[in-house]
Amino acid sequence: QVQLVESGGGLVQAGGSLRLSCAASGRTFRSYALAWFRQAPGKEREFVAAITRSGYGTNYADSVEGRFTISRDNAKNTVYLQMNSVKPEDTAVYYCAAGLSVVTGPNDYDYWGQGTQVTVSS
Repeated sequence: QVQLVESGGGLVQAGGSLRLSCAASGRTFRSYALAWFRQAPGKEREFVAAITRSGYGTNYADSVEGRFTISRDNAKNTVYLQMNSVKPEDTAVYYCAAGLSVVTGPNDYDYWGQGTQVTVSS
């Protein structure tokens, strides 16, 4: 079992940067692919980025490709989301998730954090 705790959210101006972290408990961290999803008010939860168990493979939503970078540090049991050139439409609650493979559907992930709010002002 994995417990996930996100941090790093906050208020940022459009064009700025923010780095989210997700710390995991449990010795099986390396066994899981990890992902970031986000959910804006009134919208469905959507895929943002995912990374393989080794960290060598990544996948991004078209809307964040080239602006966001997902990475992981297996020694620290932590996954990161570096957000650059943020836009007001990036405003959402951001969740990290753990699953068995790098996929884009939220139903394929077994463990979720509680979320961290990111607000981008114009």
